[in-house]
Amino acid sequence: MPSSAIPAASATPWREALGEMPNPLGLLGLEFVEYRTARPQALGHSLERLGFRPVARHRSREVLLYRQGDMNIIVNAHRGTDEPPLSPHGELAAVALRVRDAARAVRQLSALGAWPVHRTVEVMELNIPAIHGVGASQIYFVDRVGEFSIYDVDFIPIPGVDPRPPAIAGLHWFGIVQYIGWERMEDWCAFYRELFGFAELPDAQRFGVLPSGRILASPCGTLYWQLVEPVADALDADPDELLQRVAFGTADVMAAVAELKARGVLFVEAAQGVHSDDRGALTLPSDDGPSFEFVRDPR
Repeated sequence: MPSSAIPAASATPWREALGEMPNPLGLLGLEFVEYRTARPQALGHSLERLGFRPVARHRSREVLLYRQGDMNIIVNAHRGTDEPPLSPHGELAAVALRVRDAARAVRQLSALGAWPVHRTVEVMELNIPAIHGVGASQIYFVDRVGEFSIYDVDFIPIPGVDPRPPAIAGLHWFGIVQYIGWERMEDWCAFYRELFGFAELPDAQRFGVLPSGRILASPCGTLYWQLVEPVADALDADPDELLQRVAFGTADVMAAVAELKARGVLFVEAAQGVHSDDRGALTLPSDDGPSFEFVRDPR
């Protein structure tokens, strides 16, 4: 990776963040998630209730960057000529993983059979390398983090806005929940294990209030990936394969729930035995946006 990609002050903490598992891509955590929506203002209001703030606008597309703490969420309302229709409720369309060398990561994944994403970028836009993920989603790889980041190239800061709004209730990235098809568990476990170095957790090790499926841990120890199969008449039943929701970690779920309720966030309280407790909580999906999960982080 070019020496300018990671500032010197960040090098040591990032090395310390690497776990003991093999880390073939040099994963360093989650950089951003992207939602595609036909109603960006509605989704933006939903994110603001969660504590996110719009901090920058894309230079040439209808795209906004929301942030709190170390978490970045991109709200994309731009539709290209070859892209599918935008979802009115917000579709989790992409995740971006921090790596030591993005170009090398995609070359390595391509050699293992992953499908690179080929796109045409506009003048003054970064070409962020990516591969195809589940459904129509994409997985980006970012190695520009810190003092000079991808947002400094593609986005214009919103005047008068704090570019680093603090996280409420200590919220941080915890994981991604992915719905998979019938009898596809072993295929997807192999995908994340062989390409990214994720490891399956024992069945006894569970997080949150929806402990179905299988949980994989990233080799950098900062991200969990939950694979959920369809179950008849269950809250998590969905026949499609897709990225379903984001999970935020917090040290105190009930304190976070209380603060978020005061901000107008609604939670699932009595659906098939699911309710907020000290293990986790799930927000209600609405016309403003999708559901989000909150999990007590054991780390």
